[in-house]
Amino acid sequence: MGRMFRLILAVVAGLVVGSAVNMALILVSGKVIAPPAGADVTTAEGLRASIHLFEPRHYLFPFLAHALGTFAGALTAAYLTPGRTAGPAYVVGGAFLLGGIANVIMLPAAPWFSALDLIAAYLPAAWLAHRIASRNAAALPGDA
Repeated sequence: MGRMFRLILAVVAGLVVGSAVNMALILVSGKVIAPPAGADVTTAEGLRASIHLFEPRHYLFPFLAHALGTFAGALTAAYLTPGRTAGPAYVVGGAFLLGGIANVIMLPAAPWFSALDLIAAYLPAAWLAHRIASRNAAALPGDA
């Protein structure tokens, strides 16, 4: 299998896995931390209209979804990358960061959360995923 094909496959797989983890955490979040009374979080319009009701605890799962989704996707990409090069992990992190920026524009949240999310969730998760995959590279076969 060609190197370029494997790199592209690693990114695509990372995006799929990361999106699945992100969505799973978002779906479970309302069961762990109930949304504010009167908030409709089932639609973007309802979320926009009720975001002012959110307390800091309501931002925990969105942050975890963004950070852990990015981490899982970048880790998947890194493990599937020949030679454990950093590129695919950072492409996944960058793609999720672009999604985070779009999210901040479309669903204005508390400014402190938007800043924390964009700075701490995406690229640091991709960096950590690449580091872990690189350290474990010797333990995995098939890295030609």
